[in-house]
Amino acid sequence: MKDYYEILGVQDNATDEELKRAYRKLSKQYHPDVNPEGGEKFREIAEAYDVLSDPTKKNNYLSQKNNPFNGTEFEDFFKNMFSGGQRPQSPRKNADKIVKLNLTPIDSYKGVEKDLNFQRNHPCGDCRGSGGDRVTCHHCQGQGFTTQVMGSGFLQQVVRRGCGHCGTTGSILTKYCNSCSGVGTKPKFETIKITIPKNVDDGQFLRISQKGDFSYGFYGDLIIQVVMDNTKEFQKMGNDLIYNLEFNYDELKNDVYHIPHPDGDIKIPSPNEFDTNKPLRLKGKGYPTGDMYVKLRVKFNKSDLNSN
Repeated sequence: MKDYYEILGVQDNATDEELKRAYRKLSKQYHPDVNPEGGEKFREIAEAYDVLSDPTKKNNYLSQKNNPFNGTEFEDFFKNMFSGGQRPQSPRKNADKIVKLNLTPIDSYKGVEKDLNFQRNHPCGDCRGSGGDRVTCHHCQGQGFTTQVMGSGFLQQVVRRGCGHCGTTGSILTKYCNSCSGVGTKPKFETIKITIPKNVDDGQFLRISQKGDFSYGFYGDLIIQVVMDNTKEFQKMGNDLIYNLEFNYDELKNDVYHIPHPDGDIKIPSPNEFDTNKPLRLKGKGYPTGDMYVKLRVKFNKSDLNSN
């Protein structure tokens, strides 16, 4: 069983904030756009954070981790022991397709529907995804894996390895399809409508089943990576909504300030002590369990002073 805490490089008692920091650091380091060889590690990091950041998934994971011989795994353990160590072949898991989606703090506050335009691979119409003419691999007899018996008697085990001759596909390509040059797929742009839940944060992932690339006879999943684009006015910091309020010289004299907010403008009285180093706190006006902070910034020309 994978140790998700070890994958993220944190202690088992790591806080949510420590998990998030570790995930952001590692995801940037191993992202395929930055590290072409880091694709598998990137998916492993994303999987670990997806489980540990979700309370329900985390509880199920810890339950299995602390008691590995329960439920199905307990049964599989004895089946494996009394069947000579041989397990049924698990279906191939296609690689996930990752697409970035830029959102604003207001998008996250409200939750929005977005049209996502992206390119993904579909099966070639001429060869129907096979890549061309194929014959059964004689090394693995079409299984996609080879077996090796180790030990004897009660301790006998059957070790399976992916077949290196056919790339675990179970067949060998003998004649390339002219339409797709043997790849078996063709790229196509498409648009899907997705619903973004409220309070998503920078670096989070949303999974859409079977909307990824086609390969080995199946469609993989589409993974949407959230990229938070803070604007000049609004920023998202955890569950807090930050607003930058800029004043000119005349506006300093106002008794009431109008603060834009996703739920409607808020009127606040001008503070008696105007301190640009201390933001104003609007309790409960941020994201769930969070607040809104208004940062004050004064900007004016010297000529404004001379005219008053």
